[in-house]
Amino acid sequence: MTPAPAPTPWLLRWQGLLAGGSDGPLASRLSGVAGLVLCALMAGLPLVTRGGLSLLILACGLLWLVIALTRPSSGRIGPISAWILVALAVALVATGFSPVPKAALHGLFKLLSYLGVYALMRQLLAEAPRWWDRIVAALLAGGLASAVIAIRQLYGDTSELARWADPNSVADGTIRVYGPLENPNLLAGYLLPILPLAVVAFLRWRGWAERLYALTALVLGSAALVLSYSRGGWLGLVAGLGTIGLLLVLRQTRHWPVLWRRLFPLLLVAGAAAVLVVAVTQIEPLRIRAMSLVAGREDSSNNFRINVWMAALKMIEERPWLGIGPGNTAFNLIYPLYQQPRFNALSAYSVPLELLVEGGVPGLLAGLGLLLASLRSGWAQLKGESAFALPALAAVAAIVGLCVQGATDTIFFRPEVQLTGWFCLATLAVSGNTGPSTADAKGDPASEAP
Repeated sequence: MTPAPAPTPWLLRWQGLLAGGSDGPLASRLSGVAGLVLCALMAGLPLVTRGGLSLLILACGLLWLVIALTRPSSGRIGPISAWILVALAVALVATGFSPVPKAALHGLFKLLSYLGVYALMRQLLAEAPRWWDRIVAALLAGGLASAVIAIRQLYGDTSELARWADPNSVADGTIRVYGPLENPNLLAGYLLPILPLAVVAFLRWRGWAERLYALTALVLGSAALVLSYSRGGWLGLVAGLGTIGLLLVLRQTRHWPVLWRRLFPLLLVAGAAAVLVVAVTQIEPLRIRAMSLVAGREDSSNNFRINVWMAALKMIEERPWLGIGPGNTAFNLIYPLYQQPRFNALSAYSVPLELLVEGGVPGLLAGLGLLLASLRSGWAQLKGESAFALPALAAVAAIVGLCVQGATDTIFFRPEVQLTGWFCLATLAVSGNTGPSTADAKGDPASEAP
């Protein structure tokens, strides 16, 4: 006896209300239009103006709304989407009880716009998995353009680059590139999640031209990130590429004898750590920049962050359960009441602290729940054979890199970085819902290699 299908959650019952008996010519092309808009958005992240990005983000939200109204619901809410809804509920409550509700409402609308992009990505990847490769190709295009512009800055006028050299830092005199993003830390944060995606794209794509494209984006992107001299970016680079390397090794050796399956990854990690230590101790620019990490308050950048963190902790102490509401607009209104003189800041310079400031303890718990659900979904694909097995591993590595950088910076909340993070979450959200093969992957030049 065939079991009855699970009832549709009430949150999803509005989907498909406008679905007709058969798809019309517009409805049948919605997926293609959505894919093109998403590709334009992801390729233009570092190059398009904020106004242009806002229009593309709004278009994504409207497209998802139209698609949701014309497509029946899948009948379930996955763990990643469920935690996103929890985070949204916390943000809604924090907005209602915010001391600056109008400013917090602005942040809530911004969060909703990003969720519209996530929802469209998830819908598109579930319906047409081949669009994952196309969106990644668009991401690599933007990353490659940014890397070329950044590296080219080394051979141009250095007067603009000099404004990022802090005379009060132990790394005084270091020339830092920033590409088209006008900020070395933002450049590093933007490139950081793209690099693990480039690694998996190189493995998935079969044509030599496609592989050369992915490899070029990986090499130049890594070089530009290193030349940004962003300490958080460097740590995130090691964490992200190290994670994808380790996951790929674990996947490749899963059929080996038990002893070598456990020993080989440990030897590989030990060897990589040894190479990293030698590089840091023997290459002077790396050594100087790494020394600034342990310089404490003697380094001006460290001192600035410590003072901002202390002010953020006071904000959390005042409102530990409700926070001040989402968004940098609310933060900019409340932070001056707690800041130390001469230490202006636009954020808490730490993602966990920012979550606590905006949504209190519930906001942080929702963020941790989303992180754990994402890592669990990716780990489940370590031995999987679906079309999203390798993409899920790349998404996990990208998220790990962003988390490491986000410990001491809030570059993640900028759209150039955050939207790539939402793409990784959408990849993980659909990874468990695909079978060993899909019709969309067959015959596609970007299908996964064996």
